Amino acid sequence: MRFTKGHGTANDFVLISDPDGERALSDAFVRAVCDRRTGIGADGVLRVVRTAAVPEYAHLAAGAEWFMDYRNADGGAVEMCGNGVRVFARYLAAHGWATDDAFAIATRDGVKDVTLRHDGRVTVDMGPPSFDGAAPDGATFVSMGNPHVVFFVPDVGDAPVLTDGPRIEAATPGGTNVEYAAVGDDRIAMRVWERGVGETMSCGTGACAVAVAAATRGLAERSVEVAVPGGLLDVTWDGTVLLTGPAVLVADGALREEWLHLP
Repeated sequence: MRFTKGHGTANDFVLISDPDGERALSDAFVRAVCDRRTGIGADGVLRVVRTAAVPEYAHLAAGAEWFMDYRNADGGAVEMCGNGVRVFARYLAAHGWATDDAFAIATRDGVKDVTLRHDGRVTVDMGPPSFDGAAPDGATFVSMGNPHVVFFVPDVGDAPVLTDGPRIEAATPGGTNVEYAAVGDDRIAMRVWERGVGETMSCGTGACAVAVAAATRGLAERSVEVAVPGGLLDVTWDGTVLLTGPAVLVADGALREEWLHLP
């Protein structure tokens, strides 16, 4: 089985080509691939499949030829991934499956318009945010297709990501992503506990959620740079949320057949 490894601001993914929808990704397979010691290692898996070949989302095929089947490292299917969709777009372009600079990708959160920029970055129209959800005291709830609760802190270095993150995820029905953000003079610093993964170097939907939460509280403008441990992302909220950042394809390889059939 062939694969490609890619990342967006160090949020890393294994991409598996399955144009005709012939491969079902089990939770156990995704967990094995994402294991950083006994597998390839990644925060998630992106299955590259034609939208028409995914029965529950085939109705989106008229608007987007390709569907991003995203799974977190724990194997769970996820609605949206801001870093992942940029890497997915770069993969489509590299394989000649998207020949224009602007095209659409279907996701579990609907169709997303992407634009490949000349500086190597990718811009994604993430759609409008939603505030219809509950958050712990002191936090702001923002959905970017997937749920986030955002805490503003003086210094993200001291934020209780590894202690409170898993506790809040476990206490929330269906789980949630948890962000800690510190607003500076020229950018917002952020750390994230990702649902089904743990602390990661970056989260694209999380950066969008943090930027939106900061704007609603009057802490930042509606166009802002978000610094994550893995790099920088630009977020603009003007009706919909535009996310811009790098998308890098690192390597191609093959999973060995004997490994695929290990118990």
